Amino acid sequence: QVQLVESGGGLVQAGGSLRLSCAASGRPFSGTSITWFRQTPGTERKFVAGINQSGGLTPIADSVKGRFAISRDNAKNTVYLQMNSLKPEDTAVYYCAAGDYYFPPARPSDYDYWGQGTQVTVSS
Repeated sequence: QVQLVESGGGLVQAGGSLRLSCAASGRPFSGTSITWFRQTPGTERKFVAGINQSGGLTPIADSVKGRFAISRDNAKNTVYLQMNSLKPEDTAVYYCAAGDYYFPPARPSDYDYWGQGTQVTVSS
C-alpha cells in the first residue's frame, strides 16, 4: 500500500513557474517509481512525466518538454515536478501515481496508487 500526497498547485500567470511535490509513504521509496499525470474536465488523465527508482530515467511528454522537469529526493520520500514557462493550456488537476517500473509507463491504467490531485491554473 502506498499513500501519495500532492502539493504546490495554485494560480499563476502565463510565463510563471510552479513546483509540485508528491510525498510518498507506505513502502520503500527508493524502490518506487513516480509518474505525473494531468486531467481537465471531461477528458482522460494524460501523461506528463515520470521518474524511475534511481532517477536515471525520466520520460517526459512532448507537450511539456523543455519547460517541465521531474526529480526526486529519496531522503525526503518526495518527487518534484518543476514547471516553468507555464501556459494556459497547462491548466489541469495534476496527479502523481506510484509504481515499481524501471521505465515508467504513460498509461494511467498501469498504476494502482494515486494521490488526490492538486489544481494548477494558469491565467493568460
